Amino acid sequence: MMIKQTAGRNALGEFAPMFAHLNDDVLFGEVWNEKAISVKMKCIVTVVSLMASGITDSSLQYHLENAKKNGVTKEEIAAIITHATMYVGWPKGWAVFRMAKEVWSEESAAGDEKSAYESTLFFPIGAPNDAFAQYFIGQSYLAPLSTEQVGIFNVTFEPGCRNNWHTHHAKSGGGQILLCIGGCGWYQEAGKEARKLQPGDVVNIPVGVKHWHGATADSWFSHLAVEVPGEDSFNEWLEAVSDEEYRKLNDK
Repeated sequence: MMIKQTAGRNALGEFAPMFAHLNDDVLFGEVWNEKAISVKMKCIVTVVSLMASGITDSSLQYHLENAKKNGVTKEEIAAIITHATMYVGWPKGWAVFRMAKEVWSEESAAGDEKSAYESTLFFPIGAPNDAFAQYFIGQSYLAPLSTEQVGIFNVTFEPGCRNNWHTHHAKSGGGQILLCIGGCGWYQEAGKEARKLQPGDVVNIPVGVKHWHGATADSWFSHLAVEVPGEDSFNEWLEAVSDEEYRKLNDK
């Protein structure tokens, strides 16, 4: 399975196109898909490299989860961190162990819930959607499935998570299609009643329509977001969906 990444273009495509190219096309497009060593070994090298640099933010969280996904066991990660600690320092070891324990812990209800939900999906949940976190209430995840011809992304919302009101714009064409693949969610256009979404539902979103979508309060939710090709397309992010608006929907 080819590893693809669009985080660079999503976060810095316009501001730093060369950096975005190096991140998405060279690092993840070429280096991560190079065959001399396994993906599992690359995950281990990456975790140790970040640990040595003292990086313990969401990027390390992502690579720890990726290591687990690619076959690194709890016993192996404990031995890897212990060994690396002897060379990079005790405080760094403690910091990484705190994160690794959450990722591999069988007692972690949230981790078990996420894993159990992901096992029901055909497509992966992906990484925390950090590039767009400012436009979401709650935790969302993003898995790029296609970045050629037509952009297709699996967007997953934890229970209670939703994105802000927003509008898709384009000089011609454009818009978005949502293909619901898991859990239960909401879709609402401004001035209209909210629509409850379940697997198999399809939502066509034209340009110029103010709307939001996300999970119900008690369910995970995933949809494939299909970007309809358009000229000069862009998203206009607006205000958040208030807790009061959201609570009224979930109380029905």
